[in-house]
Amino acid sequence: MTIAADPSMLNPVDLFLRADLVVKAIMVGLALASVWSWAVIIDKAIRFAGLNGQANAFEDAVGSGRSLEEIAAQAGPNPSHPLPRMLVIALSDWREARTRGPLTEGQGNLLMARIDRALDSLIAREGQRVENGLGVLSVVATSSPFIGLFGTVWGIMNAFGAIASAGNTNLTTVAPAISEALFATAIGLFAAIPAYIAYNKFSIDAGKFTGRLESFADDLQAAVARRLGAPSSEPRREA
Repeated sequence: MTIAADPSMLNPVDLFLRADLVVKAIMVGLALASVWSWAVIIDKAIRFAGLNGQANAFEDAVGSGRSLEEIAAQAGPNPSHPLPRMLVIALSDWREARTRGPLTEGQGNLLMARIDRALDSLIAREGQRVENGLGVLSVVATSSPFIGLFGTVWGIMNAFGAIASAGNTNLTTVAPAISEALFATAIGLFAAIPAYIAYNKFSIDAGKFTGRLESFADDLQAAVARRLGAPSSEPRREA
């Protein structure tokens, strides 16, 4: 004799409605965590696409042979992207030092140190900014499966208690209760897997972007060092 399966046993809405209050709370919490992580995923995907697209355009401009002053003037006094902002900072410090006349070796070293500190500070801030939100993905990815498992264990305990009270171990009696309990684990995995994948991807993207900033900072410092070593084309001021 075969037992017909009840379609409502696998209906997510029915599984939620039949679940215990504690399991319902866990399911709702996991669903909210999933929505939160997807909001972070979409936001980070858009932000990284924009940052890398602007960085590509800026690096193309730098490699086109145009002068750094021209590129900085086009970027404006306070660009939003960190790469042109680094260029503006370095050239601003350079021009400020040059207005006082030719630089001695000691003054040149002080200028290089000041530019190095300014660029390092900017890179640190931008590195923290691009990593904002990754903590949410990490928490969702690591905690959701265990929270879902707790909901499953709680649901199974209640199911076995109900079965013992009814004194009936028929599959049609056991299956709905077990399905409700396992549904909590399924929601936990549904929240955790995308968050885990996104966390790893965006962590790599953040590291690559920070490395991109550090590489450009090295190029800027090398450009300033070459200018310090080159003879001045400006006429010397008369005493």
